[in-house]
Amino acid sequence: MTIDEILLLLKATQPNGLTPLQENILRSSWDGKTYTSIATDAHYGEERVRKVASSLWHLLSEFWQEPINKVNFRTILEHRKLTKTQQQLIKEFNRTKTAISLEFPSGPVSLESRLYIARPPIEEQAYAEIAEPGSLICIKAPKRMGKSSLILRILAEAENLGYRTVALDFQQADKVVFASLDKFLRWFCANVSRELQLLPKLNDYWDEDMGSKVSCTTYFQNYLLSSASNPLVLVLNEVDWIFEYPEIAGEFLSLLRSWHEQARRVEIWRKIRLVLSYSTEILVSLGLTQSAFNAGLPLVLPSFTKAQVRDLAQRHGLDWSGGDEVESLMKMLGGHPYLTRLTFYHLIGKGGLEGNLSNLLRKAPYGGSIYDEYLRQYVIALREESELAAAFYEVINSTIPVKLEPILAYKLQNMGLISLSGDRATVLNELYRSYFREHLGGKKLTESDSRVEELERENEQLRVLSTLDELTQFGNRRYFNNYLQIEWQRCQREQGALSLILCDIDYLKYYNKSYGSNAGDDCLRQIANVIRKCVKRPFGNSGLPNPGNNIPGKSQNSEQNSAFLARYGGEEFAILVVADATAAVLIAENIRDRVKDLAIPCEYPGIGGLPASVLTVSLGVASIVPRPDIEAENLIITAEKALHQAKRKGRDRVIILG
Repeated sequence: MTIDEILLLLKATQPNGLTPLQENILRSSWDGKTYTSIATDAHYGEERVRKVASSLWHLLSEFWQEPINKVNFRTILEHRKLTKTQQQLIKEFNRTKTAISLEFPSGPVSLESRLYIARPPIEEQAYAEIAEPGSLICIKAPKRMGKSSLILRILAEAENLGYRTVALDFQQADKVVFASLDKFLRWFCANVSRELQLLPKLNDYWDEDMGSKVSCTTYFQNYLLSSASNPLVLVLNEVDWIFEYPEIAGEFLSLLRSWHEQARRVEIWRKIRLVLSYSTEILVSLGLTQSAFNAGLPLVLPSFTKAQVRDLAQRHGLDWSGGDEVESLMKMLGGHPYLTRLTFYHLIGKGGLEGNLSNLLRKAPYGGSIYDEYLRQYVIALREESELAAAFYEVINSTIPVKLEPILAYKLQNMGLISLSGDRATVLNELYRSYFREHLGGKKLTESDSRVEELERENEQLRVLSTLDELTQFGNRRYFNNYLQIEWQRCQREQGALSLILCDIDYLKYYNKSYGSNAGDDCLRQIANVIRKCVKRPFGNSGLPNPGNNIPGKSQNSEQNSAFLARYGGEEFAILVVADATAAVLIAENIRDRVKDLAIPCEYPGIGGLPASVLTVSLGVASIVPRPDIEAENLIITAEKALHQAKRKGRDRVIILG
């Protein structure tokens, strides 16, 4: 038996499973570590480790009906094999655990998840490349192919190597940042500084006469790169957001290329490793016909192979060793990572309520299937380009590869709809063939006005969804920034007070490390519900789409709403309140009290001075009567300062700054 099999068997047979400390002791003992070493690594006292270990050896001795201790643990069990009964217990445990813990496949696959499927040699190439001085990696693929999941693992590998890491997501940049190249590069430098926990010193290095690109280069070379001896891995995720601003995109990408090339002749530039990620669909929507970036190591993420789909099925607790199910799923989906995981989610995540695989695949091409929401986005995009739709319709209705105009073929490939062999195109999978025949066929290419209006409504719904944080169903950071500007202008006209509450979950990063990311996500949802209840009317009534209408159980009110809720950051929430400081503080204190009432236990070994034995929040409040001579950004800055003071003074408190 392996140590993993032993741990799974114990988890499957013991009523309370294993605690993280028990699992750590067993793994470390298997590797021959001493109790002193185990205690040091786990930040526990040695006496406690010895006490927990003693009970474990007693448990194992009873389980296998012979004396087992730290000395003979591995010797006795390593050469044994699992019995058929034990194999069945582990199989059922895996299936049950997956069904309980499985979440909808949105966002990157966490580092702790066992559902991440490696696609050799992609990961190995990425890890080897970031170890090379001055390297550059460009990850490009259609959406939902696993770019963000790969980036998480590149960052983890970089941290294991002792490198500094910075990951920027351009979705977080306000629209005003893209007003000019100079403003964008200053934002870029300031955010990299913040991630490195360095004070921004832009004015010390910025020179108008030299230009913003030279100033940015000087800032990196003489400040950011020289501040430490270890390399810097700089990950730029969702680069496609800047493609909407072609002048800025062209200048910025050429700047990054110049840094990459300088590493060949300037020693300090060998410290930087660049990782860029973008979705190839954006090239189609913007009418671009050339690759956005073609330097460094290009990584194009492939679909899953049959073996990888079989492996993923096994990790979901499914026995597909016969191969028929894998063949059926591969034929329908072609190994598309997101669609494959979506299938398993509906087969397992709801206890199999969606029926068997055959039923799912039979419904696949039609409206209302589990794939319909994802594929409708392509229908909308294709209808906006009739020439592209006609070319794709030709491919899906042909039994042999089709020769297309090169530009049309390139666009359809970037959308992830076809595969190219030379100049010949074939549809990527049978789902696309069947679904788009149903939705792009015959008369449907010249829809009536009513159908066009329906598609426009669907497009608007998708736009609304893009403003939501999927986990909490609050507005996202981008939507918050837009909403703040609108409320600021309205309060100027009405001369009313506008208050901002920033709420930070205390030590959530440590909570995630101690209890796992799934438990951390559950905390975020619970606290989001508390905030929603503490603010009676959560969303505003501006010209923007109102995500509040998508919150289950939210009461609708025709009156002007008084507050807006947003997921401001990883563990931060923003509550924008059309109210004065007194009302805002009352809301903040109520949130703080109600979060403690949740009584979410937290124990972080090695960390003293926790504000409480349960999870708490710190809140910063700012209140301003907007005027034309004050920027809305001032409200954010003041609230952030207040939040910083609340955390510095011991957390679990509300601080207000006027």
